[in-house]
Amino acid sequence: MGTRLDRIRLERFAGAGERLARAVTAASVSFGRGLLWLLAAIIVGCGIWMLLPLSKGNTTEPVKSDFKSDLAAVEPATPGDAAAAVPPTAEAQAAAELDHLRISSQTWRRGGLGSKALVTFTLRNDNDYAVRDVEIVCAFVRRDGTPLTVRSRVLTDTVGMKSRKTFARIPVGYVNVNADQAKCSLVAARRA
Repeated sequence: MGTRLDRIRLERFAGAGERLARAVTAASVSFGRGLLWLLAAIIVGCGIWMLLPLSKGNTTEPVKSDFKSDLAAVEPATPGDAAAAVPPTAEAQAAAELDHLRISSQTWRRGGLGSKALVTFTLRNDNDYAVRDVEIVCAFVRRDGTPLTVRSRVLTDTVGMKSRKTFARIPVGYVNVNADQAKCSLVAARRA
C-alpha cells in the first residue's frame, strides 16, 4: 500500500511539472510575440513620423522674401557708425565688380549621407582685371518654393580677367533634408 501512495504522489508531482513547463513555454511564446508586435509598431510609427511634414512649432519660421533682393540690399550707415568712415567709392567699386561677374551655370547635389550640399557652378568674369575672394550665398527651397536654408561660402581662388572658371562640388554646408532646389548668388568679390 505504501508503494501505491508513492506512485500517486509522484504522478501528481510529474503532472504538475509538465503543466508548469507547458505554462512557461506558452508564456514565453506569447511574450516573444508581444515583443515582435511592439517592435513592429515602433518601426511603423517611426516611418510615419519621418514622412509627416514638420509642424510650425518644431521649426523656425521661414523667411518669406526674395533672396536675390535681400543679398543685393545694402543698409545705410548712420553717422555715428565706423562704417560711415568708408568712402562711398568703395561700395560703388564693389557693386561695379559684381556687375561684370556672374554665375553662368549651376547645379547641386547631396553629399555626406544626404545632409551636405555640393554645388557646381561656372563663374564668368567679364572685368578687365582678375577677381578673388568671391563670396556666394546659396538659398535652398522646398518643392513648393518655401525657403528652408541659406548658406554662404567664400572662394579664395582667383578668376582671371575676361575668363570663366568652373568650381566643381564645392561643399556649401549642411542643408535641410526637404531641400529640393538651390539658387546661388554672388555677394562680394575683391580685385586680385
